[in-house]
Amino acid sequence: MVCAQSFFWLRQLRHVRRSLDDESMKTMVHAFVTTRVDFCNTVFASAPRSITDKLQRVMNAAARLVSGTRKYDRGLSQLLHVDLRWLDVADGVKLKLGLTVHRCLSNKAPHYLADSCTLVSNIASRQRLRSAKRRHLNVPRHNRSTLGCR
Repeated sequence: MVCAQSFFWLRQLRHVRRSLDDESMKTMVHAFVTTRVDFCNTVFASAPRSITDKLQRVMNAAARLVSGTRKYDRGLSQLLHVDLRWLDVADGVKLKLGLTVHRCLSNKAPHYLADSCTLVSNIASRQRLRSAKRRHLNVPRHNRSTLGCR
């Protein structure tokens, strides 16, 4: 859904590309495309690579639209990382997930998120484990079944 909407906006922006300068085009692509990709990207932390590859194709197309290059031109990686200063989708997911965990541990996140991030050293029955000394997080187990025991 995110990819389809993003490609729709890229097609719409391609029509007005000649009328805009580079900075305006960069602003428009950021407003309509990259914000959609970055919105809830922590959900993609455990997603299969096929999903993140689709989102990366959206970001590559957005970078090509901003720079005015064609699909098979060389230097897309340099364009993304050096010129536009955009992260790859997988790296952006890791960054956002790390920021969210850091905010949870420093009590700057909402309580519903902070409650799910607890250090192993804060749990009384696990304080003497090696993972407690390494500052590992306790991963709560969730029952994913909605129709009872299968």
